[in-house]
Amino acid sequence: MFTSTLRSLYSRGGGGVRSNTCRVNIINTCQSMSLKSPGSTALQRRLYASQQKTQGGMKANSSGGMYAASVFIAMVGVTYMAVPLYRLFCANTGFSGTPVIDPSRFSADRLVPQETERKRIRVTFESNTSDTLPWTFKPEVREVYVVPGETALTFYKAKSKAKEDIIGIATYNVTPYRAGGYFNKIQCFCFEEQKLKPGEDVDMPVFFFIDPDFLDDPLMKDVNTITLSYTFFNTKQAKGLSPVQPQS
Repeated sequence: MFTSTLRSLYSRGGGGVRSNTCRVNIINTCQSMSLKSPGSTALQRRLYASQQKTQGGMKANSSGGMYAASVFIAMVGVTYMAVPLYRLFCANTGFSGTPVIDPSRFSADRLVPQETERKRIRVTFESNTSDTLPWTFKPEVREVYVVPGETALTFYKAKSKAKEDIIGIATYNVTPYRAGGYFNKIQCFCFEEQKLKPGEDVDMPVFFFIDPDFLDDPLMKDVNTITLSYTFFNTKQAKGLSPVQPQS
């Protein structure tokens, strides 16, 4: 540990002030010393100071490494939880055009068609699939007309064109975004894994209603059309889209 320090002390000057044998003896003697205190000689004090400096640097490096590892682990955890937490937040608030699927919003008094002078609201349906999912996916009807509080049932159909079993999972959103908080889905296939065999097809239901509070929001006065859009992904390329159920 102290070899470099001793070499610096005893190899200075020309003409070989200290012989190689002398230097080796001093180095071996000092390396075997227990430097638990500064000592009485100048050499012991310098060795003790060098030892304390080395140990302090090692402790600092160890603490810094542990701190960096802790930060890395925390960031990995936050990244892992970001997708499900954001999706859960959107599903309960309607943020970013996400339809609400909070069961507490499905009380009987809200599932009553409202009498209104305005026209019925046109709800259109769209579908998309990722490039990594060899499925056909489309709505069975393109649009329906409802009033707030009225329930409606529609279906999407998916069919696999792959030569092997594939699992897909769908995301969804509503436009205009500001209407997402009033679009309540009682039943849907969003964020549920759908496994299809080669050539297999499936009908997937969407049961929804528009919250009656839609009529009291001045920002909804010019909203006559709402579009519900689904996009299907291959679960192998969308591992962060595991199913998440909102809290009741």
